Order: sequence, then structure tokens, then C-alpha cells
Amino acid sequence: MPDYGQGTQTVDDIQYHFVGVTKYRYQVLRGETAERAREIIRQVCASREITILKGPVSSDHGHLMVSAPPTLSPAQIAQFIKGVSSRKWQDEFPLLKKRYWGQHLWARGYFCGTVGAVTEEQIKASIDHHVLDTSDQNFRIDT
Repeated sequence: MPDYGQGTQTVDDIQYHFVGVTKYRYQVLRGETAERAREIIRQVCASREITILKGPVSSDHGHLMVSAPPTLSPAQIAQFIKGVSSRKWQDEFPLLKKRYWGQHLWARGYFCGTVGAVTEEQIKASIDHHVLDTSDQNFRIDT
């Protein structure tokens, strides 16, 4: 059974897979910079109640599998992680600030995919099990 997130009115299990690439694919995430990158991303995620489930950092990109509250969209999560981490890295590493003079360490885009706890077939079977009205096959009345 997964660990569900709980809010005052919700119970959820929302997971995303993000991939972010450094600008120009420069291989700057190595050694001390990569260690600090990992720590900054952990802090950023903790401040927004985002749980990192898995996440390797490579020399020119990073993967994150996260569990997030339902109040945050994937775009907000990516924007927050990329923006805050970029500013903090450049403040701490003058070489990065010189190389990325526009204050953008990450490339503009990113990849985001959802991670499912159940399959589409399981959801459809569960819905079909509860439905008695067969007048509309896709959106029926449960009596």
C-alpha cells in the first residue's frame, strides 16, 4: 500500500518524473557542484512539501521522481525547483555565475511524466464494477 499524502480535505498519491537539462548541455554538475545541487534541490522540495522518491544527478542533467501535493501543478514544481536552485548555485559558485551570465543555469524546457500507482485497466474495472446504469457507456449513473 503506498504512503498517501493527506491534506485537510484530501488524500492523494500524485507522482511525477522530471528531467531538467543544464543550459547548452554544459557538464557543470560534477564533484562539489553536483553535491551542492543535490542538497539545494532537497531543500527546495522540502520547503514546498514535495517528497523526492528517487533522483540521480548527471553531469549535464538531473532526474527527479517526486510525490507532490495536489495544490501544485507540474509547471509550478519545475519552475520553483529550477529557479531557486539556479539562483542559489550561482550565488555559491562564481564560476557558474560567469558561465551563465543570464542567470539561467537550466535550459528553458523540461520533461515531465506522471507515475501511476494503478493501471488504466484497473481504474476502468473498478468503475465498471460500481455502475449499474448502461444507457451511456462512458459516463453512467451509479444507483
